[in-house]
Order: sequence, then C-alpha cells, then structure tokens
Amino acid sequence: MYTQKGVCVMIENYLEKIKQRLKVVVLHAVIYTRYSSDNQRSESIDAQIRLIRKWAQEHNIIIDKVYADEAQSAKRDDRQQFQQMIADSKKQKDWQLVLVHKLDRFARNRMDSAAYRVELRKNKKYLISTTEQFDDTPESCMLEGIIESMAEFYSKNLARETMKGLTENALKAKHCGGTPPLGYDLDENKNYKINEFEAQAVKLIFSLFLDGNSYKTIIYALNEQGFRTKKNALFTQNSLYEILRNEKYTGTFVFNKTQSRDEVTGKRSRHQHKSAEEIIKVENAIPQIVTHEEFKRVQEKLNSRRNAYINNTKELYLLSGKIQCGICGGKFVGSRRFNNRGVKYVRYICNINHRSKEQRCNNHSIKRDG
Repeated sequence: MYTQKGVCVMIENYLEKIKQRLKVVVLHAVIYTRYSSDNQRSESIDAQIRLIRKWAQEHNIIIDKVYADEAQSAKRDDRQQFQQMIADSKKQKDWQLVLVHKLDRFARNRMDSAAYRVELRKNKKYLISTTEQFDDTPESCMLEGIIESMAEFYSKNLARETMKGLTENALKAKHCGGTPPLGYDLDENKNYKINEFEAQAVKLIFSLFLDGNSYKTIIYALNEQGFRTKKNALFTQNSLYEILRNEKYTGTFVFNKTQSRDEVTGKRSRHQHKSAEEIIKVENAIPQIVTHEEFKRVQEKLNSRRNAYINNTKELYLLSGKIQCGICGGKFVGSRRFNNRGVKYVRYICNINHRSKEQRCNNHSIKRDG
C-alpha cells in the first residue's frame, strides 16, 4: 500500500528520471482538460487547471500551454484541442509532459488511451495524472490499467442507464433529444406537434419526388419558395434524403434506428442501422404529415435508384471534397451527367451549385481525367 509520503518520493524520482532521459534541467508541460455535462462541478475546466497549476508549481514544472475541450466526451477521439495537442507533440520540442487532473480526462477507452500514450512516448512526451501519480514501474502500470478499466466501466454503465430513460420516453412517443425533424415542433411535454409552414415543405418534397423530379429541381423549388431546413439553412441533397427516409412523417414514432457513433472510433456514424429487435416503433403516435402509401412509394423509388446506382459502373472521385472553390469557399464534389445521346460526362462541381439562383455558386466545373 502506498503512503502519501511514498507517493511523493516516487513521483519526484520519476520526474528526475525523465529529466535525465531527455537531458533537461527544468521540465516544461502542457495541461489537457476536458469538461462534459456529467462531470461534477469540482471537475470543471477552471478547477482542473487551478489544481494542475498548483501541483506543477510544487514540483518546479513550467506550464507552457493549456488545451481545453468543453462539453466533450473522452469516448470520442475527434476532440479538437486533444487532437491539436497530439499534433503539437510531434512538432514542439520545448515541453516534455502532458498533465491531466485524472486519467479519465485523457480517455475513457483503454484502446484509445494506450494508442495515444504510445504516440506521446514516440514524441518523447510523458503523460502524468496529478491526482493518480504513477511512475513507469510494473506495479504502476497495473494500477493505471485498473483505473482506466474503472473509467471505461463508468462511461459504459452511464450510457446504459441513460438509454433506459430514453427508451421509456420513446415508448411514450416523447422526443428523445436533438432537433425535431422538419415539419414538427415540441410542446412543453416533449410531444410532437405539427409546424404548419414547415409541413408544407415536407409535403412538397414528397410530392415533387413522386412526380419524378430530380433532387436539384426539388432543391430549387424549396429555396425559391423561401423554405429552409430546421437549422434555417438552404436545402441540400443530403437534407432531402434524410426527410424522404424519415418514417416519423407517417405518424410512426421511431427511435434507436441507427448507431449514432462508431463503437471503435467514437466518431459519428448514422449510416449503421441497428437490428430490428433494437429499434423502437410506436404506430400512430405522432401527428401525420404524409400518408403511409406515399411513404411506401417513395421508399420503392429510393431503393430502385440505389440499386440502379450500385449496378452502374462506380465512379472514382479521388479529389472529391479536397478542392476548395476559389469563388465561394465551398468544396468541389464529383458529378456524373448524361446528355441526350447518352454520353456520360464526369466532372467536379462546387457543392454550392445546387442552391437557389440567388445564392448558388457559378464557378465552372472541372473535367475529371480518365
């Protein structure tokens, strides 16, 4: 069992060992902090920084920079400031330590923690928790592993308990978070109610699509008539597709249909559908905007288009999303068109090209070689 005095001696010896390895007289460090909504107040970013600075001063360590991610989960590896810190560790030679208040501020996933520790060590940087002070002995490695396992258990257990509450809300057809779909608002009890103006846009989208109009034509019609997305933005092909696939418009409440994040990377991934057993559906639970028959016909057309696309020769757009428009700053994406004689033209066009006449980009397309 470690005593307080023993821990102090151990960490002092470890810091001295790092100095000798890196051949420095004074250690420099950066602070990494993270705040998420489930944290206690004492673990806010300001509190973390204050406690870490106090610890660093006691050990004669100079703080060079603070990296702070607000309202971010450690399960995700796309934390902006965290990734910036990892990138800086490769380029900057002036600091040697990454100081965190607790190991769960660094990561709540053992795989991510191990990978980023290796990355830091390659760059001659050392991770130190100022409240869970370990050196590089086998015993410390074992204890660190136990603490990281406990943090991962806490994170997954919290997600499971949160899911229980959301499931109960879903069974009552109550909104379970995020922005409601276009055409709906929420009352004071989180029940869906129709937004009459937005519902007109939804009906127009389904009607025009069933009449055989292209996405581009539908987008023009919507934007020209003054309709906007739920976030008050101009419509795009992706926003149309999500509306046309949304079963809620038939009055059926649907929850837990897709995997919100990749289980390995933690990145958003709404294209992974869950099994039928995991999906919650409540028929006739919310106000209807389109009929079941209309929705069914739309799904048939969408599936038919998808199958036709898969069966056609797939185009390879290596530069899609990598070319920035010099006029509006948008991204160039791949586009395939056929003329009246059936001749195919493959080009890159600015993705703002699909917007209304007033706001669309008029930059020229770029022919794809090959």
